[in-house]
Formats: sequence, structure tokens, C-alpha cells
Amino acid sequence: MDVNDNNNPKDNLNENKESWGDKLDETKENISEKYDEVTDKISDSIEGTKENINKTVKSGVKKTKSFFKRLFAGIFILALLAFAGYMFYCNMTFSEGTRTGQLIKISKKGYVFKTLEGQLNTGGIQGAPDGTMGTIWNFSLKDKSLYQKMEELEGKKVMMRYREKFKAMPWQGDTNYFVYEIEERE
Repeated sequence: MDVNDNNNPKDNLNENKESWGDKLDETKENISEKYDEVTDKISDSIEGTKENINKTVKSGVKKTKSFFKRLFAGIFILALLAFAGYMFYCNMTFSEGTRTGQLIKISKKGYVFKTLEGQLNTGGIQGAPDGTMGTIWNFSLKDKSLYQKMEELEGKKVMMRYREKFKAMPWQGDTNYFVYEIEERE
């Protein structure tokens, strides 16, 4: 047997080791490349999914905001129309007429809204616990010049023209009867 013979088992083992080592390194590189490819695909897939979720959420948020804006605008318009309808109803004239009697009181009253109020004794008899008294009619005024004229006629017999409203607002007067004309009677 020759010492320089390549059939030395140790040499074969070293060659096999190198060959297996190269194959192992090659396999490691292949696995590493595949791993990087799969990781990149998964990352791209996750990013795509995140973008889709964000688009869907943003779209939903826009639709929700739009819905609530329209809802609040509709409620506001409906409330405004209801208020306008109520004010129209309250200021409608329910009846018109005249009352004659002795003007016994005219005054400005109210804490927040100063309204012009008055009382007219229309005569007649009304029972009271301590005896009898005349029938008193309460009314309101809107016109300050009429108020000044009534101050001059206080205690005298007068005839008043009035309009009765369905409901008086607090700034209009305490009663639903609004006098718009007055004449002195003898």
C-alpha cells in the first residue's frame, strides 16, 4: 500500500466533510433566502391588510360623520320649523271685541320683561267672601303711546278694542287680551 494513495480513509473523510459542509452552507443559504422571501411576502401581506383595514375604517368614519351631520342638521331644521309654527300659532288672533267699563289700573310690571298691564271694571256683581265687588277684566298692551293715553284716562269710563291671542309670550304680556284702541265714554 502506498502512503500517497488517495484511498486513505482520513482523506476521504476530510473530503466528505468539506463536501457536506459546502452542501450544508448551500442549504443554509437556500433556507435563508426562502425565509427572507416568505418573510417579505408575509410583511407585504400584513401591510396590504393594514391598508385595507385603514381604508375601510376611514370610509366608515366618513360615513358615520356624514350621517350624524345630516341627522343633526335635520333635527335643527325640524326644531326651527316647530318653533316657528308654535310662534305663529301663539300669535294668531283667537277673537276680537270691545269691552266697556271704568279703567281702574294701568302699570308696568315684570322682573325680566317689563310688560304693560291694566284692569278694567266692567261692572256687574261678582260674589266675594267679604261682600260684593265689580267684575275685573285684566288686559295687556303692546303700544307705549296707548299706555300714556290710558294713564290720562285712568278712573274714567272707557271702551277698549282688543284682540285675544291663543297664548301670550312672556315678553308680550301677562294676559292673552291685547288692547289696541281706547275711547273715552260719557
